[in-house]
Amino acid sequence: MHEDDAAVVNRIRELRKELDYHNYRYHALDAPEISDAQYDELFRELVTIEHDYPHLITPDSPTQRIGAAPLKEFPEMVHRIPMLSIDNAMDEGGVLSFHARVSRWLGREDVEYCCEPKFDGLAVEIVYEGGILIRGGTRGDGIVGEDVTQNLKTIRSLPLRLLGNGFSGILEVRGEVVMDKSAFTDLNRERSEKGEPLFANPRNAAAGSLRQLDPSITASRPLTFFAYGVSDPAVLEVTTQGFVLDALQKIGFKVNPDRSLCRGMKEVMDFVANMQGQRSELPYEIDGIVIKVNDSHDQEILGVKARSPRWAVAFKFPPTQTTTVLMKIEVQVGRTGVVTPVAILEPVHLAGVVVKRATLHNEAEVHRKDVREGDTVIVQRAGDVIPEIVGPVKTKRPATTEVFRMPSRCPVCTAVLVQDGVFHRCVNLTCPARVREQIYHFASKEALAIDGLGRRIIDQLVEGGLVHDVSDLYKLTVDDLMKLEGFAEISSKKLIAAIDASRKPTLERFLVSIGIQHVGRVASRQIARSFGSLERIMHASKEELSTLTGIGDEIAHSITEFFAQDENQRVIERLFERGLVISSPEQQNSLGKSLQGKTFCFTGTLSFMSRPEAQRRVESLGGTVVTNVNKKLTHLVAGSDPGSKRDRAVTLGVEILDEEGFLKMIEES
Repeated sequence: MHEDDAAVVNRIRELRKELDYHNYRYHALDAPEISDAQYDELFRELVTIEHDYPHLITPDSPTQRIGAAPLKEFPEMVHRIPMLSIDNAMDEGGVLSFHARVSRWLGREDVEYCCEPKFDGLAVEIVYEGGILIRGGTRGDGIVGEDVTQNLKTIRSLPLRLLGNGFSGILEVRGEVVMDKSAFTDLNRERSEKGEPLFANPRNAAAGSLRQLDPSITASRPLTFFAYGVSDPAVLEVTTQGFVLDALQKIGFKVNPDRSLCRGMKEVMDFVANMQGQRSELPYEIDGIVIKVNDSHDQEILGVKARSPRWAVAFKFPPTQTTTVLMKIEVQVGRTGVVTPVAILEPVHLAGVVVKRATLHNEAEVHRKDVREGDTVIVQRAGDVIPEIVGPVKTKRPATTEVFRMPSRCPVCTAVLVQDGVFHRCVNLTCPARVREQIYHFASKEALAIDGLGRRIIDQLVEGGLVHDVSDLYKLTVDDLMKLEGFAEISSKKLIAAIDASRKPTLERFLVSIGIQHVGRVASRQIARSFGSLERIMHASKEELSTLTGIGDEIAHSITEFFAQDENQRVIERLFERGLVISSPEQQNSLGKSLQGKTFCFTGTLSFMSRPEAQRRVESLGGTVVTNVNKKLTHLVAGSDPGSKRDRAVTLGVEILDEEGFLKMIEES
């Protein structure tokens, strides 16, 4: 081999190893060590070298996740060892019966169980040979599934090559392909805006995305793979289910951190209750808890039945669907002028909350689902805190129902509505409804997190003529607020202080706050890190923006269109004139990152500062804020009335800070 060729081969190996490592840190551990821009730079270098030396491209290269040609149909994949289903237990009695059977077979009561949340996704098997991904398929009937190898390779949390050495034989990994709730919401919003049918829930979205004949479509969908087992634990040289999960994480897989080893039924049912309480806060959908005998030798003794193992059972949570009556379809105006139909429902209890309203997205979606005022409808909460209507129960439809039609004029300002694809828009920039929604978004938790500035107060500010756009917030005075109903001097000073506290946002949060269509936290973070200043972003071309990872033509078009509008530029200028100052990523880095690598969760009520402000302080110092308690958590900040999260933290040995301890840590940092 020529000396130059040897150098190229070595560099390719280095790049692939480094990219695999950072991909693992980012997707499996949620603990990246380099920025997205640095990762992209390494990736581009590898792409360039492989383009110049195509004979050196291998199937496990990070560049080969996407690129296979579309298929006409999926071939079959036969599972060497059947992927069995798991029996269900619908209540505590079912779990106790399962334990009684296990105890009888093993001849003892003292049994350790590994309890894991049951993902509501699509079960798959991934086959590795010599540490390289060679095949992957759906569960199917447990014996034969569909070979979706090329689609699975596009999922970035799934390693193409296992970390470490020593995998000369076959390793068959089982797991679940899922879509996060937030990703599901974003996907459905995008499909709604394009007039495409919506997915009913994250599971359907994950399954539909994985079973695309064109891998490039799958690659565009935000899917995640969680490993939960192997066909034969002996291959990993481990003796328990808990060790299986630990071993899978070490060789590159993302595994669920929210698992627990439990001895006896009390610990099992306590874990079930705890996870059921956290269910709505989890980033992904679960529909129960899988309870597995932990010891592999015990599993062999218990064996399997025709279609399911005797050593596992799934405790199923109550369903998240119910029926109620759709009393009226109202329309509401959003911050971009889109007029959306909303179902007003007869109040009904669903998944722990009382549901009174549900989104209907647009007129085309109402007609596709064929829902009408007076219908009995199926309602669900899946992938989003906002409930949605699945469809009508047509056998209960009254004879007098009528097909819904959008109004011709804005329900708030009476301006003529304009058809824009599947949407109807109010194009009046001064429409009070649009102004209210823009301000609410600007002050929301995801944007500038102005504590105490909710819808009721915003309505008062707009209706009272005190605020005409978001920049007017920064000229409000205590005297202005004291003229409003419900405000006294103390409450007025508190809100003004909260508004003042938002005057120095990061560039990322500012981009979220101004409400550019399609631009959320993820896109804003990527754009802020890549460009570094608002001025550079405002003058960036569509081509420059669309080259960034995760920023396609649609988002790039939205950004350039937003900054091209004179009114948007005037509002930004007024924000600066009234004292708002944006911190660039470089300026943020200069503050120090003393909380880098530390993960915080908040519970209970804080008295010295609002929770959004506390979260901002942690993030500004390099820390990470999460919503649920797991083994990765380093600190739980407990205010008054902390609830079950504190108990969970005690169980896991997580450090618990009271508010005073948290403030001391922040001050020292």
